[in-house]
Amino acid sequence: MIREDLRNVAIIAHVDHGKTTLVDEMLKQGGVFRENQAVAERVMDSNDLERERGITILAKNTSVRYGDTKINIIDTPGHADFGGEVERVLSMVDGAILLVDAAEGPMPQTRFVLSKALEMGLKIIVVVNKIDRPDARLDEIADEVLELLMDLDASEEQLENTPFLYCSGRAGTASYAPHEAGTDLKPLFDTIMSYIDPPEGDETAPLQMLISSIDYNEYVGRIGIGRISRGTIHVGQQVLLGNYHDPENARKNKIVSLLQIQGLQRVPAETATVGDIVWISGIENISIGDTVCAPDCFEPLPFTKISEPTVEMTFRVNDSPFAGQDGKFVTSRQLRDRLMRELLRDVSLRVTETDSTDAFQVAGRGEMHLSILIENMRREGYELGVSTPRVLYREIDGKRYEPVEELSIDVPEDCVGSVMEKLGARKAELQDMHPQGTRTRLTFLIPSRGLFGYKSEFLTDTKGEGIMSSVFHEYQPYKGDIPRRNTGSLISFETGEAVTYGLYNAQERGALFIGAGVPVYEGMVVGASPKAEDLVVNVCKRKHLTNTRASGSDDALRLVPPRNLSLEDCLEFLADDELLEVTPKTLRIRKQILSNQQRAKMRGKIR
Repeated sequence: MIREDLRNVAIIAHVDHGKTTLVDEMLKQGGVFRENQAVAERVMDSNDLERERGITILAKNTSVRYGDTKINIIDTPGHADFGGEVERVLSMVDGAILLVDAAEGPMPQTRFVLSKALEMGLKIIVVVNKIDRPDARLDEIADEVLELLMDLDASEEQLENTPFLYCSGRAGTASYAPHEAGTDLKPLFDTIMSYIDPPEGDETAPLQMLISSIDYNEYVGRIGIGRISRGTIHVGQQVLLGNYHDPENARKNKIVSLLQIQGLQRVPAETATVGDIVWISGIENISIGDTVCAPDCFEPLPFTKISEPTVEMTFRVNDSPFAGQDGKFVTSRQLRDRLMRELLRDVSLRVTETDSTDAFQVAGRGEMHLSILIENMRREGYELGVSTPRVLYREIDGKRYEPVEELSIDVPEDCVGSVMEKLGARKAELQDMHPQGTRTRLTFLIPSRGLFGYKSEFLTDTKGEGIMSSVFHEYQPYKGDIPRRNTGSLISFETGEAVTYGLYNAQERGALFIGAGVPVYEGMVVGASPKAEDLVVNVCKRKHLTNTRASGSDDALRLVPPRNLSLEDCLEFLADDELLEVTPKTLRIRKQILSNQQRAKMRGKIR
């Protein structure tokens, strides 16, 4: 059976190339909203963090009607750290819309997601987006995409038949020619209908469906999301659930509820068939990679291998002097339960227990992958301490190998020298360099640990105008030592409250992270020292009062405004002997050994 009334497509692209904005317009022109309905911008970014940061973190499903055909659309993340989301959901679709920015062209994540789509044999529609940008390079972009397709060993058919469209996602227009202004997205919808294959399968055969994603609901528990490969599913049906790698342990279950997507809503359905993407509940311990089959015909499907994590951090119970003041969840049991729950949704995360019951090793695809998890946990009321990020090494033929990233940098011409100098010290190797108007595009291969702490330096060196993005390349032999950071920390001498007089004297030693009235404790990091060594400062010191007055000595003390650090800034700043204390209200950097005296003794022993 061929389902001519259905198409399944994913939208893939590099971060910030306009996927979610284009989906907004597709929903509007697909009749999902009423004409007078107030619609939020980037309606698919439903998570608070996604709205604040302007990025997509979780892949999400929606659907539109085009004539008599239902088009299921999956909006995917663009950031390399959430590549696990992209890899999973591509198994649910027959084709992909590859978005490329009309000015930036193909970027590292464009290569990554396109290679995954080609590996799975999906049909690709190339959409050059943001054609209304003043610096758009419409005549060059198509050639760059074709070069990328050739690099990725695309077949002759893919090279010759891949359609190119030119879009403005914000304006909701598409056209077939680069310099031709469109009026609506009809060319895009028509291309999806004519080029993307409709789902195909036997609806009378025994049921077979691969679970590609998991959702969780407090009322019904785990919800499995997947696409039906063959057969028909209905509410109340008895099924077998098992895994391709462990077929012996298949277990019987019953479908309690069945949902399908219509627009932005999940609506109950009694039955669904080949090609439909459905949500099923009622099956205990359902996991990503499981196959739902008919009881009399268990044939599990293989699951796409998800790329391994490359960065690890230690999550531990918060044991600082201010522990338990802000958070609702502070015990090791609560921390463990939350991390195990995250594993159900995120296949590219790894959690390992350590010798200590209070600490867990958490490995992910990158710093941002783990920082999003930390941010979500603190918003839910968790308190925890996290260590500095570390890369995961591999032993290959007795040699030590480390993860290497492909780094793409777009900077003004006058900043190229300083960027190359800094990256050279971080063991980066220049692969490509070509000018684009008044800017230059540089491509490097750099060890993942070489990027730790570089972003803030990069923004300073490029006066905020630089754009950088990276994607995992491969494991290569260890490149040697890379200095983590060349600044020290200003450390609080005692526990108390920071006062203006103490801060005024401390600010001469470096940049402060706190202002007056902030509670501090011994061993807490209150600022950055320009020297490479740590300095202990007393920010709680008050001025001794006397009964004598001197001209000008009692004028108001002027403090330099403190540097407010975001979560990512804190993780970048962390030294190997420091921890980040994360609570719902505050972020505090602290030394692992809080006692200044004990640290001094330890340093003496080391020397």
